[in-house]
Amino acid sequence: MPSYRIHRLKDHLHQSFRHAPHVSGSANVKPRDYQPGDSIEAASPYAAFFALKETAAPLAPGDLLESENGALRIYKFVGFEEAQWVLPEAKPDAPTEEVLVNSPAA
Repeated sequence: MPSYRIHRLKDHLHQSFRHAPHVSGSANVKPRDYQPGDSIEAASPYAAFFALKETAAPLAPGDLLESENGALRIYKFVGFEEAQWVLPEAKPDAPTEEVLVNSPAA
């Protein structure tokens, strides 16, 4: 049976998620907005939703399920939709001393 890792949307972001317009297509999500949680074994994301529904920590809109192969599904009011992590771009390294010494402005 497949296993899903739960990523919970941070509490202070639930209200803005609730009021955001629904858009179709893959959702872009930032890792910094989520707290990693437990895992659950279920046949599908919907089976995981129903298994957690009556527990002390049901899935809330904005929460993510990550499958074993890394695929993300975000729980929205209309069901589950595809999602993908948006990672910040790496900043270029600051110029080193050697570059500054050899530059024409030095």
